[in-house]
Amino acid sequence: MGRVEGKVAFITGAARGQGRSHAIRLAEEGADIIAIDLCGPVPNLGYPHATPEDLAETVKQVEALGRGIVSAEADIRDADALRRAVDDGVARFGRLDVVVANAGICIPRAWDDVTPEIWRDTIDINLTGTWNTVRATAPRLVEAGGGSIILTSSAAGLKGLPFLTPYVASKHGVTGLARAFAHELARHHIRVNSVHPTGVDTPMGTMGAAGMGDMIADNPRIGGMLTNSLPIDVTSATDISNAVLFLASDESRHVTALAMTVDAGNTQY
Repeated sequence: MGRVEGKVAFITGAARGQGRSHAIRLAEEGADIIAIDLCGPVPNLGYPHATPEDLAETVKQVEALGRGIVSAEADIRDADALRRAVDDGVARFGRLDVVVANAGICIPRAWDDVTPEIWRDTIDINLTGTWNTVRATAPRLVEAGGGSIILTSSAAGLKGLPFLTPYVASKHGVTGLARAFAHELARHHIRVNSVHPTGVDTPMGTMGAAGMGDMIADNPRIGGMLTNSLPIDVTSATDISNAVLFLASDESRHVTALAMTVDAGNTQY
């Protein structure tokens, strides 16, 4: 028996990166997957956007593990599209047990180079999109008699990292959402936790950090805030997926409102 055998997990941003890794890791441990992704462009990104082909590859890799998967191209800013994706997945699998609100963007800029468009898109996707995800999925967990919701925050959701003003604001908001939802949904036996990675070896975590060196050179006194305590620059997506697996499984049945760091010590003072 796998650690999430028989469970159904809804994952946003599942076409690649952490989202794909979460889908595969949960499938390895027995879960069926509902996978969604925008699979399209967002302005100002410093890394390529996910594509329909990326999402198809996630489907292929989950099916190779012998698990079921339903996928959809959906924008988490679109509450109606999210609900349709949830409904289609539950129609296929009959239930929902785990939600991983993973989708997000990061556009590094010095504070005075942040445009209204960058601010709006970051907040709309990272924060409002996460709220939309919980609103679309939590009723299904209530129907199932309980479950686990995992929100992907960041080290920047616990610490004011420089050159990331909109991202920091959005991820602090995600941390607050997890804590607030945890208390309101507890009576339904729904646990809500947040995960806080440092840099991750994904397109967003590597190519998306381009230009940070120049900003640090221009303001070197605060560049050290980005440094991890352990002698690593980035974690792997699997490192984060292992944390997600624990929070999705019954091993964490009494864990809720936790801000779980996988950050190589970045946020510890």
